[in-house]
Amino acid sequence: MTLLDAEEGKEYIVKGIATDDEELEAFLFSLGCYSGEPITVVSRVRGGCTVSIKDGRYNIDTDLAKAISI
Repeated sequence: MTLLDAEEGKEYIVKGIATDDEELEAFLFSLGCYSGEPITVVSRVRGGCTVSIKDGRYNIDTDLAKAISI
């Protein structure tokens, strides 16, 4: 299941990042988005979603949301 399939307001655990792009993986890691970390979809917006990771909220696009397995 990817982040696109997640319900709003429900907390999930990141199982992995499905990408070959090392820069993208490093970027997500810097946000605190890596295996074992909780993530919550706060709201859906056109072209992506707003997520809560640790104490921050971030807007991520659809392609990025597809790469995050929960």
